[in-house]
Amino acid sequence: MNALQNMSASPKLHRFRRLARIAAVLAFGVVVLGAYVRLNAAGLGCPDWPGCYGHLSAAQAAENLTHIESAYPSRPFEYAKAHKEMVHRYFAASLGLLILVLAVFAWSNRRDPEQPLVLPLVLVGLVIFQGLLGMWTVTLLLKPLIVVLHLLGGLSTFALLAWLALAAPDQRDALEHRRLQPLAITALAVLVLQISLGGWTSSNYAALACPDFPTCQNSYWPHMDAADAFVLWRGLGTDYEGGVLDHPARVAIHFVHRLGAVLAALVIGFTALTVWRRARSSSLQAAAALLGLVLVAQLVLGPLMVMRGMPLDLATAHNAVAALLLAALLRVTRLVSVPAARL
Repeated sequence: MNALQNMSASPKLHRFRRLARIAAVLAFGVVVLGAYVRLNAAGLGCPDWPGCYGHLSAAQAAENLTHIESAYPSRPFEYAKAHKEMVHRYFAASLGLLILVLAVFAWSNRRDPEQPLVLPLVLVGLVIFQGLLGMWTVTLLLKPLIVVLHLLGGLSTFALLAWLALAAPDQRDALEHRRLQPLAITALAVLVLQISLGGWTSSNYAALACPDFPTCQNSYWPHMDAADAFVLWRGLGTDYEGGVLDHPARVAIHFVHRLGAVLAALVIGFTALTVWRRARSSSLQAAAALLGLVLVAQLVLGPLMVMRGMPLDLATAHNAVAALLLAALLRVTRLVSVPAARL
């Protein structure tokens, strides 16, 4: 009887993984689209939430310019920015709906002992909180701390969906490689810290504070104001669009992000090389090789982006490859982790 139940549950689990893959791809798109909106300075393209100047779309808002200009005198309507912001919201809402479907599917299949149950339910809570962060990003006028938390929430959603989409490794292989798990987790922690620094750099408009490379302001240790650079909360009511920090503080943020990139490259590179050398399965070796390749791509993009003056396409690609680097590192971590029941 149990064998028959497992056989009947396997197709359902397969469909669950496939749905998780679709959701992970959509989450990746939402993260990249969010970066594109932010880099286009369109984060306040719609100053209210969840609508746009009180309407469901930028096109509807454009048809009522007289009304919205009187309702929002301090925020002139710009169709291009409003349209980008609303497209991002539509995609994010679609992702939230898909995550809800995924959780319902997991709950309906909960009798299957291999069915992940905890993470789908956690994702529902996470996406609700992510929606609140999206609202606060707008209503708190791009406050950097909220923007960074919104970025991390989006990447966390993508990461959990990617984890669910990946098939669990063979238990014997995972047990054989579990000594590599602390190294992979350490690399993940360093990467999350570096992504946070990148978000702080972007949300404080410090990406161009060091327009030269490998120097910064023609110095290997530039004049900077680190004390003012990392104040997380500056009260309410400040409009952060365009940034509020003085130049020395922005230099400090950019420079620390560069130092973080060096640390992350060393740790992740060491992880990829160590896992590749110690891997006893072709899948783990391939995952380590992919991690190394994505890391190299990111290390090329970062300096190139600075030297070319932060063009939109390279800046967006830099954010996209950061998400891919997270996914590649998660794949390695997944393969060296003993599967947890019901996770």
